[in-house]
Amino acid sequence: MTPSESRPATRSINRERANGIGRRVGLVIAIVAAISAAVAIVAIKPWATNPFHPTKTVRYFGVYEPDAPHTYAGIDQFAHAIGTQPNLVSYYSSWHERFQAGFAISATKRGAVPVVQIDPKDISLASIAAGDYDTYLRHYASEVKAFRGRVILSFGHEMNGNWYSWANLHSSAGDFVDAWRHLVGVFRAVGARNATWLWTVNVIDPNNSIPDPAPWWPGDSYVNWVGIDGYYYLSSQSFAQVFGPTIVAVLKLTHDPIIISETGVAPDAGQPAKIDDLFRGVRSYGLAGFMWFDQNTQGRIWRISSPGAFAAFRQNAKEFLRPPAPTPTR
Repeated sequence: MTPSESRPATRSINRERANGIGRRVGLVIAIVAAISAAVAIVAIKPWATNPFHPTKTVRYFGVYEPDAPHTYAGIDQFAHAIGTQPNLVSYYSSWHERFQAGFAISATKRGAVPVVQIDPKDISLASIAAGDYDTYLRHYASEVKAFRGRVILSFGHEMNGNWYSWANLHSSAGDFVDAWRHLVGVFRAVGARNATWLWTVNVIDPNNSIPDPAPWWPGDSYVNWVGIDGYYYLSSQSFAQVFGPTIVAVLKLTHDPIIISETGVAPDAGQPAKIDDLFRGVRSYGLAGFMWFDQNTQGRIWRISSPGAFAAFRQNAKEFLRPPAPTPTR
């Protein structure tokens, strides 16, 4: 499949992504009152006290632009606007779509690592685990291996949510685990050792059937990084409220590096202040970094456009990626 032939499939993935976010908007708005009530008791929550190790080391800052992977123009524009080149750049890939090596090369030239979210829409997870798609997977793995540079791969993101065919209430957690392990095994058999495996979950929300992701955990042998997807919808929300419970749940499973793999701030939530909070939260919780979702979806404006939001990104991104000061010598 040529890059031009893959474009309709990718646009479909982007629409599915937008639909998923749109459905989550409805879920979140439905519990505004509950969240507001919870603010008063945040101080006694174990995740609100933040018993983690803050970090000052070099971290990852990434972005998703809707024109990726077919052009790097949107990412370059974003980088110019905030005065910092992202060092992670993501795109969503439909099943049967080939690895976009041209995009990966463009990323590498700019000092970034490509992050690919492979989405098995309407594909049987049991069939993947049984090897029915091994021809496709071996070809994909061979393309990743031939690229030689580092590639971060994820599969079936937000599986503990309920808006995708591979996710909760639509496919079983056991089938997901089997499919994940099989996919990783195929890549290893091909020798694609340059792949870093990112297990991507949605933030926990038991009020809306988004459970602890533990049943979908493939095991440390099959995962290198953990990603958490979550958004600021309300001005009353903080990093600890949005991401804290899920970080705690993940740390019960693994001590792999954690990144916020997809996030944004609704304008009503106050983008400049929440962008500041996002950077502080990642640093405070000792996470590896985050990726900004810079696409508007179903009436929600996630793209930053206000001078204040751009200023918040410019100031924080430079500080965020600054190398740590050398240790004084005696």
